[in-house]
Amino acid sequence: MTQAQTDPSAGRPSGGAAQPRHEPKEDATEKTPPEPASPSSAGAAPEPPPDLAAQLADARQEAAHAHDRFLRAVADLENYRRRALREKEELRIGAGLRIVEDVLPVLDNLGLGLNAARQPKADVTTLVGGVELVLQQLKSALAKHGLVEINPVGRPFNPHEHEAISHQPSADVAAEHVLAVVRNGFTLNGRLVRPASVVVSSGPAPKDKKG
Repeated sequence: MTQAQTDPSAGRPSGGAAQPRHEPKEDATEKTPPEPASPSSAGAAPEPPPDLAAQLADARQEAAHAHDRFLRAVADLENYRRRALREKEELRIGAGLRIVEDVLPVLDNLGLGLNAARQPKADVTTLVGGVELVLQQLKSALAKHGLVEINPVGRPFNPHEHEAISHQPSADVAAEHVLAVVRNGFTLNGRLVRPASVVVSSGPAPKDKKG
């Protein structure tokens, strides 16, 4: 038997040096380098999810509608204010016109009475009666618009409607009652326009003491 046949290391290369082990190469397709971020999207905020974007759009639309309703409400309020002022002025003018229409006949009769008083043979008694009729006509015309005369002769003194200018003793009128009216008062639709100027009774005069 020869040495080549019996030597277990016959198939190895001479020199006895060990062959280097080859590691398996990595597959180039397994790992890919990350793509660089585009310059346009580097500083941009991330896109919201689709459902959040829809909610945001709805909120913006509702805010726009609310702002539009607010502007309409402000415009309607301003129009109402102007209309109320205009109607108030029209009512005031209308009330004044009605009063003037009712007073005009009184002015006509008063003018006729003055013309009659200027006549050479004017009768004083007739003139006085005519003036009294004109006065009653004027009071009736004003009463139609809520004017009420205050003439409290013989009634208890009322400081809310009467103005006492003096006190006088009286055997016929009880104390703290109106003895005489110097100037009539008036109320308009329940509101005091002018108090009546009155003389108030202080009761019977005290009798002189007998000596």
